[in-house]
Amino acid sequence: MELFAGLLIIALGSLGQSSSYVPIKKVRNWAWECFWLVQGIFAWLVFPLVGALIGVPQGMSLFELYGNGDVTTPIIYGMLWGIGGLTFGLSMRYLGIALGQSIALGTCSAFGTLLPAIFAGTDLFHGAGLILLIGVCITLAGISIIGYAGSLRSENMSEEEKKEAIKDFALTKGLLVALLAGVMSSCFALGLDAAVPLKDLAIYAGVDPLFAGLPVILLVTFGGFITNASYCLFQNIRNHTFSQYFSVSGRDAFNNVMFCALAGILWYSQFFGLEVGKSFLRESPVLLAFSWCILMSLNILFSNLWGIILKEWRNCGRKAMIALIIGLAVLLFSVFFPSLF
Repeated sequence: MELFAGLLIIALGSLGQSSSYVPIKKVRNWAWECFWLVQGIFAWLVFPLVGALIGVPQGMSLFELYGNGDVTTPIIYGMLWGIGGLTFGLSMRYLGIALGQSIALGTCSAFGTLLPAIFAGTDLFHGAGLILLIGVCITLAGISIIGYAGSLRSENMSEEEKKEAIKDFALTKGLLVALLAGVMSSCFALGLDAAVPLKDLAIYAGVDPLFAGLPVILLVTFGGFITNASYCLFQNIRNHTFSQYFSVSGRDAFNNVMFCALAGILWYSQFFGLEVGKSFLRESPVLLAFSWCILMSLNILFSNLWGIILKEWRNCGRKAMIALIIGLAVLLFSVFFPSLF
């Protein structure tokens, strides 16, 4: 029952993340760098800070907690992840929610799951390590099928239809950006793994294991914010878009900020759900190690469902839709695969 509860919590967080790009579509009269920076303030600073405060031991401040552990390494990994987060947003721009998230999150799931295991000395060809490796391979198989479905969709759509579904559609550029986003985004998992001693310290100091990992998330997202904010401000200067923050006023300004805040909390919910959900998986080391891949698989699953709802797969052809359904089924199986052992 605890394993099911953990998977359900992770799934709810994943549903939030996969929905986070929908509110951004409602932002008006802001350039990409403007709404990306504003939603990032909420996603990478405000809500992670609120979550981190929940995980602080009683009688101790957040800075005192950080003073008892290594905070530099998680922040550096966060800055590297920030490159992935930045290009991740661009992959949505060039490929759409469905295909963009599928490629980026697929690459991220493989690297983010296997690298921490390798660094921990896990033998990936025997025992639990082999189950982990097979699970990742199943995930990548599902992602490959979805990628194939995306290529079929591209063949069946006219240029006008591509532009209508995805304004800045560019397949080759989008694929390269999505792959880079996936590799760099896996650094988030490495950042969480690097700060495990800090999480253990919080538990030792009396913090409920459900929330002990939340201060760690803030360290990684803070590093990511540094990278993304630097790039967005550079683009503001380059494109002369600073004025857009203030040119929108009244109801439109309020709506833009609220939609960015909604996108931010939905995005943050994935890692809140991951850390809380992992506390229910401690009896299964394989599932615990596979939790990152589970989150990414569910993100892809839900993002493609959103892609269908938003008509990104409209007129894609029967063959492409069948391939998409098969790919999603394989991904769903990969989520439960480790629990079979």
